[in-house]
Amino acid sequence: MKSIVIAIDGHSSTGKSTVAKKLAKELEYKYVDTGAMYRAVTLFAMRNNWLQNGKVDESKLVKNLSSIEINFEYNPEAGTNDVILNGENVEKEIRAMEVSEHVSSVAKIDEVRKKLVEIQKQLGEEKGIVMDGRDIGSVVFPEAELKLFMTASADIRAQRRYNELKEKGEDITFEEVLKNVKHRDEVDSNRKNSPLIQSEDAIKIDNSELSQEEQFEIILNLAKEKIEPA
Repeated sequence: MKSIVIAIDGHSSTGKSTVAKKLAKELEYKYVDTGAMYRAVTLFAMRNNWLQNGKVDESKLVKNLSSIEINFEYNPEAGTNDVILNGENVEKEIRAMEVSEHVSSVAKIDEVRKKLVEIQKQLGEEKGIVMDGRDIGSVVFPEAELKLFMTASADIRAQRRYNELKEKGEDITFEEVLKNVKHRDEVDSNRKNSPLIQSEDAIKIDNSELSQEEQFEIILNLAKEKIEPA
């Protein structure tokens, strides 16, 4: 059985990470959540007060990028890889709405993307990896054997995100979440460096009307076709 690179891109709150984790486990591949890496950098900027009134102090963040170390640590209880920022497990903190509101602004900074893309490329050198994000198929692994682009309507994605946040006890309204989803779409799709686009050779998965089980079955079969061609 050959090892391949599976790149999963798409809009926010389409369940990219969920399906990527499950796929990696099924195939016994490595999984890398690139969105979590950008969230970690965002949290780092917030903790240093370089994010004020929705604006990032780019010069200070870029100047201190060399002091950021991001790793992944397997969590046996959850069966997932938690994000480690400079030696600290920040998996819970990076999922907060406050981080979500600023991550697109941080992710569009050229120097931030260059640093994280370099790390991501190194992680995928040996193949046998599932990676999800916004520019995996277009920038990080343009030669990936399988590229997927996940999407769904903004309202449906906002409802999913809202339900997730409420389950975690966050005090948030649906309108706030919908506004955030649309804002992230706008920023991600229009940034100068590595915008969110569907690669010509990517397979589009619109999961607006799909259950998680139906979607996973489709994606797993696509992966098996690439790994074990008839």
